[in-house]
Amino acid sequence: MRRYLFVDDNRELAENLVEIAGDCGCDCELSETGAEAVEKVRRSRFDAVVTDMRMPGMSGAAVVHAIRRVDPGLPAVVLTAHAGDADLVAARREGLLAVLAKPAPIHRLLALLGAARRDGLLAVLEDDLALLDNLTEALRLRGFAAVTASSVLDTDLLGPVRPFAALADLRLPGGPDGEAIRRLELKFPGIPIVTVTAFPAAAPARSRATFGKPFDTAALLDAVERIHAERTHSP
Repeated sequence: MRRYLFVDDNRELAENLVEIAGDCGCDCELSETGAEAVEKVRRSRFDAVVTDMRMPGMSGAAVVHAIRRVDPGLPAVVLTAHAGDADLVAARREGLLAVLAKPAPIHRLLALLGAARRDGLLAVLEDDLALLDNLTEALRLRGFAAVTASSVLDTDLLGPVRPFAALADLRLPGGPDGEAIRRLELKFPGIPIVTVTAFPAAAPARSRATFGKPFDTAALLDAVERIHAERTHSP
């Protein structure tokens, strides 16, 4: 049975979500404050957390940040009625499974929670924003969360939670070819790299796999699945 933690100061709304998820056979808990949510994560293991963005005391971004220090592999979904909220930038750097508008689209939320993978955070380095959106959505459908960068500088700004692997374009603005990959590897030594590039012949030899653009998305996702399986099945 999958276990979810819902964090929202609007108890009536949160209880409605808990009831719906519970009717689907899930075990759910509710916290009305960020501090309470962090304490619950200390005491118990969840498959995903769903948090409101704007709450008294700790914002949703602060909740995700604090929870990730306790359980780095916990997938997180943020609900917000304010798509332009500045705190969302900080939350996204932690690596979110999704940001959903309130009121939450129930079927979409339950589908995301059902697919969510523990320790499923992936770094995606890509400056083609349309391709980046398509990749992150395809990953999301398979339960993977993404933390993204579109330049060398963005790579330096990635949050502290270690991704299990990275999909990385060889050429990003702000530095020579491969510079973003080099900086990512300095930040997360030993991270498996899948190179996605229009120049496959120039891909680093250490890449776990290389996909030339345009690529077969299903094959790319299968490569990600294999790397994740190696991590989760290793002793």
